[in-house]
Amino acid sequence: MWSFFSRDPTKDFPYEVLDPVRGLDDRSVWTLHKGKKRGTQDEVSIFLFDVGKNSETLFDIAKASLKKLKTMRHPSLLHYLDSCETEKFLYVATEYVEPLATHIENMKLEGQQRDLFLAWGIFQITRALSFFNNDGNMKHNNVCLYSVFVTLAGEWKLGGFEFLAAHGQDSTNPIPIKILPALEIYDPPEKKDTTKLKSVTKCSSDMWGLGCLIWEAFNGPLKTQPALKTVDLIPKQLCTLYCELVSANPASRPNPADIITRCRKMGGYFKNDLIDTMLFLEEIQIKDKVEKAKFFSTLSSYLDNFPEAVCIHKILPQLLTAFHYGDAGSAVLAPMFKLGKLLQDAEYQKQIVPCVVKLFASNDRTTRSRLLQQLDQFIMHLHNATVNDQIFPQVVHGFLDTNAIIREQTVKSIVHLAPKLNYNNINVEVLRHFARLQSKDDQGGIRTNTTVCLGKIATHLHPQIRQKVLVSAFVRATRDSFPPARQAGVLALAATQQYFLLAEVASRILPALCPLTADPEKQVRDAAFRTIKGFLGKLEKVSEDPSLKEGMEADVNTATPSLSNAAATWAGWAVTAVTAKFYRSHSDTARVQHAPKSVLSKPGSLEQPSSSSMSTTTSSVTSMTSLEHSESASDYDPEHWDMTAWGEIDSSAATTGASAKSPGSSGSAQQPALTALCEDDWDNDEWGTLQEQPTAEAELVSPSETWNNSSWVEPMNNANATYVRGSRLEHRPAHQNSGDSLAGWEDGEFEPIEENADENNASKMDELRRKREERKLQRQREMEARRSARGQGPMKLGTKITTPPPPF
Repeated sequence: MWSFFSRDPTKDFPYEVLDPVRGLDDRSVWTLHKGKKRGTQDEVSIFLFDVGKNSETLFDIAKASLKKLKTMRHPSLLHYLDSCETEKFLYVATEYVEPLATHIENMKLEGQQRDLFLAWGIFQITRALSFFNNDGNMKHNNVCLYSVFVTLAGEWKLGGFEFLAAHGQDSTNPIPIKILPALEIYDPPEKKDTTKLKSVTKCSSDMWGLGCLIWEAFNGPLKTQPALKTVDLIPKQLCTLYCELVSANPASRPNPADIITRCRKMGGYFKNDLIDTMLFLEEIQIKDKVEKAKFFSTLSSYLDNFPEAVCIHKILPQLLTAFHYGDAGSAVLAPMFKLGKLLQDAEYQKQIVPCVVKLFASNDRTTRSRLLQQLDQFIMHLHNATVNDQIFPQVVHGFLDTNAIIREQTVKSIVHLAPKLNYNNINVEVLRHFARLQSKDDQGGIRTNTTVCLGKIATHLHPQIRQKVLVSAFVRATRDSFPPARQAGVLALAATQQYFLLAEVASRILPALCPLTADPEKQVRDAAFRTIKGFLGKLEKVSEDPSLKEGMEADVNTATPSLSNAAATWAGWAVTAVTAKFYRSHSDTARVQHAPKSVLSKPGSLEQPSSSSMSTTTSSVTSMTSLEHSESASDYDPEHWDMTAWGEIDSSAATTGASAKSPGSSGSAQQPALTALCEDDWDNDEWGTLQEQPTAEAELVSPSETWNNSSWVEPMNNANATYVRGSRLEHRPAHQNSGDSLAGWEDGEFEPIEENADENNASKMDELRRKREERKLQRQREMEARRSARGQGPMKLGTKITTPPPPF
């Protein structure tokens, strides 16, 4: 009747017993099972004792060990959660663990990771024994491979308290009799030699067990005691200590506290990066800010050598705790993001993303700077809604920051954020700030990077917005006073060429690029020439085969361009440049204020610095670079409009050349910003000679060698005159500037003809043809004379040509 009203105690036990875990076999009174907590489904381990299958003596031992487990608390001891006793079973729930024997058998760690893991584990067991022997004045009496368990974090926990006893409790028999026969192999030799019992200390039996554990950690389960003499697999750092631990004389075995002290010295077995890191994290709450900052700054370099389980389940939670509840600050970001890569996406969303959102809301500039620098490490884990609703509203404040470094890093961060931004954020907000930065920011590097980043995110813009914005933005960049900004504008036009209508190329882009062919900077000129050739190549192909036009303009109105990654690799020099030197010095705009002094103190022909001076200055301002003139791909092939076609930017400024200004413009105040920018760093006494490069002569020859001058017929003065080239008629638009001559070509060389010429004008045409042939021969003689004059040797910068050119 009483059994009818009695309750089942397992109903109050909040854990569910699952599958058994092998590894203990007959070496423990317990059987180990996996388990889960009801409600939360957290994994736990269940130690189960079957009352019906075991003797009363073993049952008493099991209950005694449970009582001791409840009262013992130490980081290196098995952590007790709950227990339940029924008529048939005794249940004990602990943190989730597996036997060390099973863990080592299945362990996949090799090399340094394996060595660090074993050293950390042996250290933890030694520390636990020091707690028992010294602090608790107790003896464990059961240290072996089967009394040690490993957590998910790779920590070794000492269990097996079945024979735990206070020191001196039984002076007649200090070494207890173990009921389980399989454990007798771990008994110290003094158990059988009564003459040595007098020299037994409070730690001698446990130190013997520690020696057996060290041997089994490197060799596997111990089969016979004589095998302990084999030390081939034990590290040399441990051999001396190991021999002391398994000494036949119990008095010669060291105290565990002394072992820790000895092995923690420089060069000791317990002196390594993993143990140093774990001990620091355990004491992080009592460390000062300087120590924390130093620790976190070096932690990232060690993580690759640490076992993955230790990183995920031990180090990362400690970092998150230090971030949330400590004053670790932004220093914790680098190792936290590096460890975050090891997490599954669900765990990343749960642990790392809330930290990221919280950090972006911080007003600390150092935190924001580090977040923006490391955005590429975690952006792939952020959902689009999180980026648009929580991240981007905080990032956009960086565009208005008074600190130039924050503004620049904010601009560069858009490259990573763009694929996840919604229509309004990328097509309205981003472009609004880009337009302001490109036109009004006082830092040349930021204006340059704005142009670069706009080219990189072009593929993510809406087609209609893209068609309205790109040409205007890049053309504006080509007129910037900062040379790298002009170069970035040219390269941006080249990299995004698939988004331009051919009519825009002819009417807006090419007219904007042509003035850059006379730019004071050779890098800008080279980029302009190559870009112009590319665009002209496209126009020429369409002119020959109009059916190609549709294919060349296919990407203009599409959101997914067929030429993938067209802007993925261009001008990476500007985005990745860390312009620390630039921001420590004056901005290029600030230096413009000193321009008049430099311009007035020297003739215009001497405003050009030497190449060595240019290299020094450009590297200190913003990683200006040189273009590789690789001609392997045709300049006219649109399939090669990529990094190989347009030259790769080299971070070194060693090949940066200084191009002289034309004598005709020496008296004008052209490019005052560049002159002022260079004034602070360029030595006026370093002016040298400009040696003409034969390769440049070959590349940039007079247009008369490319275009047959004899085939041109001079136009009339009316705006819509038609040019005759050979037997073909070519129309010149009204907006084209007839004053822009090439290689000395004057407007007077061209004679107009009527569009409706008839047979009666044949004599007039013959006369014009004769005059044209005479002028052709005269021009050829003049070009040959000029080339021979240039080939006679180097010309001093600033030297004026005294001989006037012959009249045409």
